[in-house]
Formats: sequence, C-alpha cells, structure tokens
Amino acid sequence: MKLRYIFPVALALSAGPALAERTPPAQALPLSEIVTGLEDRYDIQFIDEIEWDDDGYWEVELYTRDGAKVEVKVDPVTGELHQ
Repeated sequence: MKLRYIFPVALALSAGPALAERTPPAQALPLSEIVTGLEDRYDIQFIDEIEWDDDGYWEVELYTRDGAKVEVKVDPVTGELHQ
C-alpha cells in the first residue's frame, strides 16, 4: 500500500468510534428535564450554550442572576453534575 493511502484509511477508521458517541444514549433524560434540574440548582438569568460532548455529557454554559458564569457537565441519564 502506498504511503499516500495510509493516512486517509487511518483517519476513516479512527472516526468510527467517535461518531458513535455523537448523540446521547437511548435512555437519556429529555433535554427539558436536564434544563429543569439546572433551574432547580441555580438562579439562572440565561443559558448561553448547551452542547453534547463526545465524552458522554451535556456541556452547559449559563449565567446566574448575580452575573456569575457557570460551566457544568451534566450526565444525560441521571442528570447529575460533573465538574
């Protein structure tokens, strides 16, 4: 196999496992329940960003009414915070 073909093949093979974790698991809580849990824990002024992370958590960036920026990782199945 020529060297110019090795990199694209290796890249394609390494992308397979990463693509499998691009969505929350089937038993995940609805995102609305995740947000409700955050509202129960923090005095939220607004949520700036919610993003699914490939390591298996929702990453949430929010601001509290006193102006503090909070970044948390939330388990999609249990709703527990991981910081």
